[in-house]
Amino acid sequence: MHESVTLAAVSVGTQRTLTLTMFVILVGVTLGITIWASRQTRSAADFYAGGRSFSGFQNGMAIGGDYMSAASFLGIAGIIALNGYDGFLYSIGFLVAWLVALLLVAELMRNSGRYTMADVLAFRMRQAPVRTAGSISTIIVSIFYLLAQMVGAGALVALLLGIKAGDKFLGMDAETAKIVTIALIGVLMIVYVTVGGMKGTTYVQIVKAFMLMIGALVLTLMVLAAYKFNLSSLLGEAAAKSGRTPPESFLQPGLRYGREFAGNATATLTSKLDLISLGLALVLGTAGLPHILIRFYTVPNAKAARKSVVWAIGLIGVFYLMTLALGFGAAALVGRSAIVAQDPAGNTAAPQLAQELGRRYLGGDFGGSFLLAIIAAVAFATILAVVAGLTLASSSSLAHDLYANVLKRGQTDERQEVVVARYSAFVIGAVAILLGIFARNLNVAFLVALAFAIAASANLPAILFSLFWKRFNTRGATWGIYAGLISAVGVVLLSPIAWGGVSDARTPATLTAAQAKDCGVPQNSKAVSNATALFSCTTAAPIPLENPGLISIPIGFIFAALGAMTSKERDPDKYSELEARSLTGAGAH
Repeated sequence: MHESVTLAAVSVGTQRTLTLTMFVILVGVTLGITIWASRQTRSAADFYAGGRSFSGFQNGMAIGGDYMSAASFLGIAGIIALNGYDGFLYSIGFLVAWLVALLLVAELMRNSGRYTMADVLAFRMRQAPVRTAGSISTIIVSIFYLLAQMVGAGALVALLLGIKAGDKFLGMDAETAKIVTIALIGVLMIVYVTVGGMKGTTYVQIVKAFMLMIGALVLTLMVLAAYKFNLSSLLGEAAAKSGRTPPESFLQPGLRYGREFAGNATATLTSKLDLISLGLALVLGTAGLPHILIRFYTVPNAKAARKSVVWAIGLIGVFYLMTLALGFGAAALVGRSAIVAQDPAGNTAAPQLAQELGRRYLGGDFGGSFLLAIIAAVAFATILAVVAGLTLASSSSLAHDLYANVLKRGQTDERQEVVVARYSAFVIGAVAILLGIFARNLNVAFLVALAFAIAASANLPAILFSLFWKRFNTRGATWGIYAGLISAVGVVLLSPIAWGGVSDARTPATLTAAQAKDCGVPQNSKAVSNATALFSCTTAAPIPLENPGLISIPIGFIFAALGAMTSKERDPDKYSELEARSLTGAGAH
């Protein structure tokens, strides 16, 4: 057991050569796919929805590729490696969320909409206000999700290239390497979307899903083989190497969420409420993510939409089961101290595990470098596929909702719309690159939590009420979207994530002036000073919950209902038409 293994232990030259080689091969393959797909993209339906030509299996693979982001592959493995049982809550939440999508959203969205989420919302309401609200929400969710992927990629590449403090590679220090990586990913995602459209993006996502599943499966089998497929031995050693006291607490709930604090009822209650809030955001957020929703438009009929979600559930379910082996394997074979030394958040646990397994099974440092480079390429493919899907969702909404239906009021042709969508991809990409560079030292958890919270708080209430409530109307949709959007952003900005972060040694209820003292800044300073805080170290956050869902999701539903009930706008005939279309597919595009 190499407790002290870190990425720096490998020959830096060999590691860089292999990593760069894998990256170049990956980019070459995905660009080839994109160029091939571009020759089959002729109409708006081709650009936005891939010509609705994908089978349920293909779309299921693409959904998996779109959904299993860097946060899933790198983040969840790291959370499990550091927090044990509680880390697996993310896996369960992300998987259960698909039941909501399958039962309430997938088929109905496919039957009711055309290209974007706002198509469903605007079907029986006034076009301009609803499409504007839907587009703003889509773009904000996508931007924050984009930033999370790009910031994660910047940190990952800087680490994999072995650039330490004071070191340089090709004249770049670690910060410069992050900026260059963010810019490179931004350029690539613009190319994927503008050249390949939905077809190119979908095939990139399918290839990525295949690579990710194979990579995770190989690592899982290697971990299990190291313990002769004895799960008790694996879990026992993971607990022993976890650094927790007592070690068995690593395998029990309460290390990070739902903690009990003797003599502090407030801290205990806050921790339990935070667990509920996290669960709400994870389970409800998925069904409101715009880049996931538009995938239901790429299949020819409702049956294929249902089948694609079933395939996605199977694929994602198997993957999240494998994150157990990746997380606990990293804890057992790499060790907590080596993981934290490399990255305090644990985001490099899976690459470190790959390196250790490569050393064991493929022979020495070269074997470790080789497997590490492969897993790094898989992680990079994961990021590329997800950012392409997010950029497509944003540019589609800008072109189809704002340009074609709000500014031009439907008086435009498909060719113009696709041209605007391509220009929109440039704009979204440029904004994401710029914000990603400024946000490169932010806590990625802040960005991901905000994206899921906005999706669950702003988009989901409007979607569900539009599909199932006859009295729902324009005011309800706009109030719900804007209230959910503002409350989610506001709660996160007032939470510990933005006011100094919460380590697993601190809870929201114990954030005090001591935190400011630890960071060496004035108690009430709001200057950005490190990678774990948005507003640096301050006094206790005004809202103690790390996850905003418990507050912002009810606000979104309440304001959507209030808006609908305080407006006299009704169109029962249009609702009946939407109901018939959503349930039967009659008249669907």
